[in-house]
Amino acid sequence: MGTENSGTVEISEPLLEETSKIVESDSENIPDWKEQITIRGLVVSAVLGTLFCIITHKLNLTVGIIPSLNVAAGLLGFFFVKSWTGFMSQLGFSVKPFTKQENTVIQTCVVACYGLAFSGGFGSYLLAMDEKTYNLIGPDYPGNRAEDVKNPGLLWMMGFIFVVSFLGLFSLVPLRKVMVMGYKLTYPSGTATAMLINSFHTNTGAELARQDIHYYSGVGGFNYSIIFMFLGRTYYETSSSSMNITSIICSYRNQVGRLGKYLSISFCWSCFKWFFSGIGDACGFDNFPTLGLTLFKNTFYFDFSPTYVGCGLICPHIVNCSVLFGAIISWGILWPLISQRAGDWYPADLGSNDFKGLYGYKVFIAISLILGDGLYNLIKIVSISVMEIFRNSSMENNIPLVMEVIGGESSRLELEKKKRDEVFLKDRIPFWFAGSGYVALAAISTATMPIIFPPLKWYLVLCSYLIAPALAFCNSYGTGLTDWSLASTYGKIGLFIIASLVGSNGGVVAGLAACGVMMSIVSTAADLMQDFKTGYLTLSSAKSMFVSQLVGTAMGCIIAPLTFWMYWNAFDIGSPDSPYKAPYAVIYREMAILGIEGFSELPKHCLALCCGFFVAALAINLLRDVTPAKVSQFIPIPMAMAVPFYIGAYFAIDMFVGTVILFVWEKINKKDAEDFAGAVASGLICGDGIWTIPSAILSIFRINPPICMYFGPSVRT
Repeated sequence: MGTENSGTVEISEPLLEETSKIVESDSENIPDWKEQITIRGLVVSAVLGTLFCIITHKLNLTVGIIPSLNVAAGLLGFFFVKSWTGFMSQLGFSVKPFTKQENTVIQTCVVACYGLAFSGGFGSYLLAMDEKTYNLIGPDYPGNRAEDVKNPGLLWMMGFIFVVSFLGLFSLVPLRKVMVMGYKLTYPSGTATAMLINSFHTNTGAELARQDIHYYSGVGGFNYSIIFMFLGRTYYETSSSSMNITSIICSYRNQVGRLGKYLSISFCWSCFKWFFSGIGDACGFDNFPTLGLTLFKNTFYFDFSPTYVGCGLICPHIVNCSVLFGAIISWGILWPLISQRAGDWYPADLGSNDFKGLYGYKVFIAISLILGDGLYNLIKIVSISVMEIFRNSSMENNIPLVMEVIGGESSRLELEKKKRDEVFLKDRIPFWFAGSGYVALAAISTATMPIIFPPLKWYLVLCSYLIAPALAFCNSYGTGLTDWSLASTYGKIGLFIIASLVGSNGGVVAGLAACGVMMSIVSTAADLMQDFKTGYLTLSSAKSMFVSQLVGTAMGCIIAPLTFWMYWNAFDIGSPDSPYKAPYAVIYREMAILGIEGFSELPKHCLALCCGFFVAALAINLLRDVTPAKVSQFIPIPMAMAVPFYIGAYFAIDMFVGTVILFVWEKINKKDAEDFAGAVASGLICGDGIWTIPSAILSIFRINPPICMYFGPSVRT
């Protein structure tokens, strides 16, 4: 049964004065779905998709933490098209008006494109197959066979991405009405994007989106506060809050100005750093011992990276603090203590990257934390989803429309909801089309995958596609409730199962490939549902959303491998001493080996430590859920803690600097921080990402930085 919030909604006078404009908004002509997809929109999508793929690859190959760029895609899409139409208008050309539907299509296309840079496994399961990762683990390591090596190749990677990435789009299309309108799932990131796009194109759109979420908080199974992600930052606003739409519209120009300013600063700073980075990986600001040489040896230093500082501004404080806490536990306490046991727990003469030594502890303890956190949240979200499905099913026929009466606004809200429903259901995607599309693509993939990865037999691929829609539904439903996609967790489950089934004769490659199959399907399905939610709130056609997802995915199948290939040829990918360590490549290969060989070859006491940290991850998550919010907000997140265990502490320092800047900013001027922190962070990340392109070109042509700035202890002569 629906519940009413105890608070009352307050509407400010300026907002009430906007009511007369709502009729004008209601009477606007909504473009046909074909008109929502434009040539200029696709061009902008390709440009932004390329930029965001570069950024995603950089983060994936360095630290593996990727903040949400969905809302930034909507902002930059608006900025590019508006700038173009304004420029053409000044030249006297007649330009087609830029609508919020076209803006939504651009955002959807960009997200579909750069999403493949993550789910495509370029920093994880695909890279785990290469020879460098094989040599890093060691040719004599049990289960690590030379036959289980497949080096990156542009053509086969494109083929692989093409045959696995489209199935997720067809798996849940028939359920879009159930997920968006039936269960009334929130999809916070999708809602945030809709609020931003609406606020750009109308004076009342953001308020309508806000009231829509307030409406859903009453009729859904959960009594939510309004959750929205503004440029990747999460904020919570109770239903009693009022929103000054005029100030939101006015602040947009400042947001774009801040984004452009810090993008330029970040680009210029990255260019400046390059001149001092010398040859190799020991020079420049990236190796600046800001906290002293002793701490520098344990990777505690600030490396002046705009990307990681920007991530610190975007990610919640608890994430940044969890990363730093994990760095202190591992590099500040645990690894120095284990190092003192060299010669007892493991041979003292082993190399720094030998899995039978300290390196093994780093990797396997990180894996145990990741698996513990992933398993807990998988069980939690699936349980919540199942309970909500049954709850909604039992109330399906008698859910009252619980809405707070806001003066004379209730009838208007009903009309707005009816209008959104009509637009969303107008352009139907036939069930037979989705079903036949999934079957045809599954058949093609089942025939193709064993050609690309011979150890992965066709019947294993077919079994994966039979159960994938159910897992895609679970992940999409959980994402709608929590905004947390567990695609990588589902992928790891597939990895372990297939690797153990195939066994030692090709199980590593088969498990890693199966991980990609599962991860791609559940990830793209969740992204599609999130974009359907955005389209629903911006009065965009469901068909245009689906087509833009198809187009964006097709772009990603080309752009994501090409941008990765640029990194692969320009930088030393996968080396432990390189900035591009690709940490998850080693972790995923070790997971596949574990699925085959078990734990017999771990260093002394490593299994006991892994079990301890696995249980600790479960306990910490449980503690976060059972304690009051005022306590749980200070309890670290195990998944975030695990990342520095293997990579190092340097990026944790950078992210903590970002969170300190944001904390001080919020204390000085909270509203200013809420309005502009995301724009500043996006500018820092995008500027550094753009510099990667000329940096890679210089590296390909073997043009080295002219100066090596190196720091060492002073020596008396």
